[in-house]
Amino acid sequence: MKDLTNPTKDGFFGQFGGAYVPEILYKCVHDLQDAYLPIIESEEFKQEFRTLLRDYAGRPSPLYYAKRMSERYGCQLYLKREDLNHTGAHKINNAIGQILLARKMGKTRIIAETGAGQHGVATATVCALFGMDCEIFMGKTDVERQHPNVERMKMLGAKVHPVTTGNMTLSDACSEAIRDWCCHPEDTFYLVGSTMGPHPYPDIVAKMQSVISEEIKWQLQEKIGRDYPDYLIACVGGGSNAAGTIYHYVDDDRVKIVLAEAGGHGIDTDYTAATMHCGTEGIIHGARTLVMQTDDGQIKEAFTISAGLDYPGIGPMHAYLAQQGREKVLAINDDEAIYAGYELTRTEGIIPAIESAHAVAALRKLSFKPSDVVVLTVSGRGDKDMNTYLTHKDMAKEYGKF
Repeated sequence: MKDLTNPTKDGFFGQFGGAYVPEILYKCVHDLQDAYLPIIESEEFKQEFRTLLRDYAGRPSPLYYAKRMSERYGCQLYLKREDLNHTGAHKINNAIGQILLARKMGKTRIIAETGAGQHGVATATVCALFGMDCEIFMGKTDVERQHPNVERMKMLGAKVHPVTTGNMTLSDACSEAIRDWCCHPEDTFYLVGSTMGPHPYPDIVAKMQSVISEEIKWQLQEKIGRDYPDYLIACVGGGSNAAGTIYHYVDDDRVKIVLAEAGGHGIDTDYTAATMHCGTEGIIHGARTLVMQTDDGQIKEAFTISAGLDYPGIGPMHAYLAQQGREKVLAINDDEAIYAGYELTRTEGIIPAIESAHAVAALRKLSFKPSDVVVLTVSGRGDKDMNTYLTHKDMAKEYGKF
C-alpha cells in the first residue's frame, strides 16, 4: 500500500511539493529539513507538545453527536469541535508544535502570515507564552474584515503588518512574509499556518495537526465501538485542518473523504477560490502544486467571503490526493456557506467560522444512509465572522426558512 501522507525525502507527494526557494533562503530551508524530524520524533519534544496540547490548548477537543443535524441529513453526524480549542480554532495545534521546533533550533524571532486571523492569533499566543518576538503579515482587506482578531494579536504583543499588494488578502500576506524571511534568515523562524510552502512545511503542519484524526479514532471507538467513520468532511484552503482530519485515515479505503473548498461566486466566474476545480499545475510560495493562474503563469486573485480560504493554491498533499481520487472535493459558494453557518447555529447552537460553514454546506450535496457515521470538523468558531454573517444574512433566506 502506498504511503499517501509522508512525502519523499525531497518533499514530494507524486509530482507535487518540493522546495522552490530563493538562494538566500536555501540554507534556512535545508537546515529546517535536516532538523525537523529528529526534533519532533524525540521523546522530549513529544512529551512537551502533548502536555501543552492538553494543559494549555485544552485537548482533546470533543467529538459531539449532533442529533438534530443527524435527523436533518439522515445520518449519524459527529462534529469534531476544534472551535473549542484555546484561541478558537485548530491553528493552536500547529503553532505550539512549531514554536517548540523554533526554540530547539535557536531562533529568536517569529513571523507568520494570516488570513482569517486565527493563525495570527495562535502564533501571537505561543510567542507570548514563550516570550519571543512576533510579527504577523496580514492583507489590508483581511485586517478590515477580521478586526477583532487584529486587536487580539496586538494585545498579545504581536506587531501586525497590513499588506497592500495584490488584492490584499492571504496570498499577498504569504508573499510578504517570505520577503521578510529573506531579509532576516539567520534569527527568524517562519511559522507557516497551513500545509503549503516549501518542504518541509506541508509535512510539519500535517504532522502537528494529525492529533485531530488521532483523537477521532479513539473517540469513535469509545462512542460507537469502531475507530473509523464512513465519511470525513472538512473545509480546505491551504489544507491544515483537512490534513489533520484525514491524516490517520488516508490509507483506510473504508473511509470516504470529502473536502469543501471556497467557490466564491461560482467556479464558472472570475470570483472564486476553488483551486482544485480551477487550478493548474504551477509553483506558489515555494511548492509545486495546483494554482489558480493565467495562461502565462501569473497568479490569479482568489475570491471568497471566507478570509481563511482565500488562497489561490492548495497544499501539495491535497493536490496529490485529489489527483489520485482519494479526496472528493466540492466547491461551496458564498451563499451556500452563509446558509450553512446559520443552519448549524439554529439547529445545534454552534456558530461556526465561515471557513467551517463551507464544510457544513457539503452535507446538502451528499446522500447518506441512516447507518452512515459522518465526522465533520468544525475548524473554528464564528466570533470573528459575526459582522460578515450579519452583513450577508439575506443570503441564507434564499434557501428558505430553518
